[in-house]
Amino acid sequence: MSISKTLFKFFNKKKYNEYKNEKILAKNKILYNKFIKIKLNKITSMLNEKKEINFLHSGHLGDVINALPLIKEISKTKKCNYFIEANKNIPSHILISNHPFGKKFLTDKAVEMILPLIKKQNFIEIAEKYTNQQIDIDLNIFREFPLNFNIDSVRWYFHLAGVHANLNEKYINVENHKNFHDKIVITRNLSRKNYLINYKFLNEYNDLLFLGLEDEYLDLKNEIPNLKFYDCKDFLEMAMIIKNSKIFIGNLSFGFALAEAMKVPRLLESGPNFPLVYPNGNNGFDFYFQEHFEKLFIKIYN
Repeated sequence: MSISKTLFKFFNKKKYNEYKNEKILAKNKILYNKFIKIKLNKITSMLNEKKEINFLHSGHLGDVINALPLIKEISKTKKCNYFIEANKNIPSHILISNHPFGKKFLTDKAVEMILPLIKKQNFIEIAEKYTNQQIDIDLNIFREFPLNFNIDSVRWYFHLAGVHANLNEKYINVENHKNFHDKIVITRNLSRKNYLINYKFLNEYNDLLFLGLEDEYLDLKNEIPNLKFYDCKDFLEMAMIIKNSKIFIGNLSFGFALAEAMKVPRLLESGPNFPLVYPNGNNGFDFYFQEHFEKLFIKIYN
């Protein structure tokens, strides 16, 4: 550490912070010019020159879904294929507790469960597990960017390609589920819970259905004793149940990514410490506080 930096740190906090910011900016500019700009230019070239585009994603599950608006938009002029990679390690600095796949973004089973849903989308020609196919656009590269992507995560991919989609429109289409109708469907990730929120007022309702992991279900059942659980065979079935719901409630979870993609009536339990997802379009609302949660629920339910 230089002498001037040391002096700033102890005697002039403002100057110290300015010094740190200048160093970070200088480092990021070098990184952008040496690596990121090259990758962005490659994506632009692929979109300009090729009639068929192979996309790669390695997860998380919600991120795989959030890339679909970009692919759908590009599919208007290109043939689009989507390859999903299993067993890529999560960097330690973004690894979260209670992650369903441990230290992996996606397991083999997770890829097998999501592919039936991806294959149902008519704007995707080929959807397969990644096994070293040739890739034109790697959708994971946003993780390499020296930028604060604390924006609506569905927009990350717009900034990779310079292509924007209409987020008011659906980007997942599935059939209705035959056995579930007009349920209050809930998914709630344990690591993204808003500590200001509880679900106890829902005890007045009898048509409550939880989708997700059993430990997540048991955690919420402490607040809602009459909550029922259903273990979906794959994520296509999960999407079909959510599509057929009366209202969907979830926090930052794969379930909400599906509800958002289908534009069903939906409520998002936002986490004050991690506001990374936002409803777009009709019938979607987010909340931070209990009073607003209950008011919005009644508004949509009725």
